[in-house]
Amino acid sequence: MFERSRRARRVSISIKVFKRVRVAVPLRTSFDDAMEFVRLKKPWIKRHLETIRRHETESRALADFSASIDRSKARQQLTGRLNMLAKEHGFRFNKIYIRRQKTRWGSCSRNGNISLNIKLMLLPEDLVDYVILHELVHTRVHNHGKRFWEELDKYVEKSKSKASRLKKYDLGVP
Repeated sequence: MFERSRRARRVSISIKVFKRVRVAVPLRTSFDDAMEFVRLKKPWIKRHLETIRRHETESRALADFSASIDRSKARQQLTGRLNMLAKEHGFRFNKIYIRRQKTRWGSCSRNGNISLNIKLMLLPEDLVDYVILHELVHTRVHNHGKRFWEELDKYVEKSKSKASRLKKYDLGVP
C-alpha cells in the first residue's frame, strides 16, 4: 500500500505482523519513483514477508493454545509462585492481577500492584520466575536503569540473558 507522508524524507518500506506492506512516499516524490524503488527492493520484501508470515502462523497457534488455559488454575499457580518468591526474597506488593494481556508478560504499578499475563503458563518455569522477580524488583526500583538490573541480578542469575530468551517467546497478538 502506497501512502503519501508529510513526515517521510525518503521512500521507505515497512512490513509488520498482521499488517500489509506499507510504502511511505514523501510529498515531493512521484509514485513512479516509489514503484521503481519497490521493484529494486523486491527480494528484500519477499524475504521479510516469509519471516512475517511464519510469525503470524506461530502467533495464531499460540493464541489458540492460550485460549485453552484454565484461568482458575493459572490464577492459583501464578499467585502461589508470586507469594512464595516474594516471601523468600523479602518483597512486599499490594495486589495481584492475572490478565490475558496482549503486549506484556507482566507489569508493576507505582502502588505495588502486580499484573501477570495468564500466558506465562506456556513458558518454561525459569522464565516464569524471571518475570515474577522482575516485577517484584519494580516494587523497589521503578525503572529499567542500571540500579534495577543490579538489583534483579541479586535474585535472578544472568537476568539480561533471561530477558533476551523471553523476547523469543511471542505473545501471540493477532
